[in-house]
Amino acid sequence: MRKLIIDAGSTKTEWILLDGGRVVDRFTLGGYNPNYNEPDVLLDLLYQDLKNFPAVDAVYYYGSGCGTTDNQEATAQFLRVRFEEAVVVEVTHDLMAVCHAVLGHDKGIACILGTGANSCLYDGKDVVDRAVSLGYLVGDEGSGCYLGRQVAKAYFYDWMPLELKLSFEQCYHLELKEFIDNVYHQQGASKYLAGFAKFAGDHQQHPFIKNLVKDGFREFIRVFVLRYPEARLLPVSFVGSVAYYFQELLQECLEAEGLTLGKVRQTPSEGLIRFHQS
Repeated sequence: MRKLIIDAGSTKTEWILLDGGRVVDRFTLGGYNPNYNEPDVLLDLLYQDLKNFPAVDAVYYYGSGCGTTDNQEATAQFLRVRFEEAVVVEVTHDLMAVCHAVLGHDKGIACILGTGANSCLYDGKDVVDRAVSLGYLVGDEGSGCYLGRQVAKAYFYDWMPLELKLSFEQCYHLELKEFIDNVYHQQGASKYLAGFAKFAGDHQQHPFIKNLVKDGFREFIRVFVLRYPEARLLPVSFVGSVAYYFQELLQECLEAEGLTLGKVRQTPSEGLIRFHQS
């Protein structure tokens, strides 16, 4: 049986083809989010980039922006037409990808902590509760975008210690006018801001950066984890580059609140493969 797993984010989409449980093809294409992109973006992926893709028996699509029934059904319609031979076409949200990747069939709290942030409570089969996501302009506490914004603020407000400020200038050669233009007048502001989180990652042992990151994680925990009454009884698992690269600081913040860190994966892909092989 041929299964196609699609992990669709706003900036990139990973395609994984299983044949009899074995990975036979795997590649990355551009991203798609029905909240931000016109359907033409998905159509180009399906009919231009996948022009000669083989027939499949099942399609499992995990997508950013697919948290609503309308977006799920609209995306599923395109997939059913493109993969007309498939007997199974399932479209669900990116949080379910995290659940399948790090929890499988076990109960727990599954979190996204990458460019953006979110969480849900999973009972081993379904998402039974989920946090409200307000996006990068208002929410996404603790995310790469959030941390990058804090780093940039510390630089421009002159809060950084001198040695960090000099290092930041060497890395980015950033002018205020350029920063304002990229944040307020160009597309991809969240990705742009998240780029400054790398500076935090490279200097995470510096006391100033360590406190900045931990403050962000405390906010994440307050907004996205402690909202669940069972939080201190369940493992808290993560998918995302921020959780992966700041794992030690994240664990410190969780343990300070009496929480247990579960699995941490940079991407959900390997976990999704194992889930759909079983």
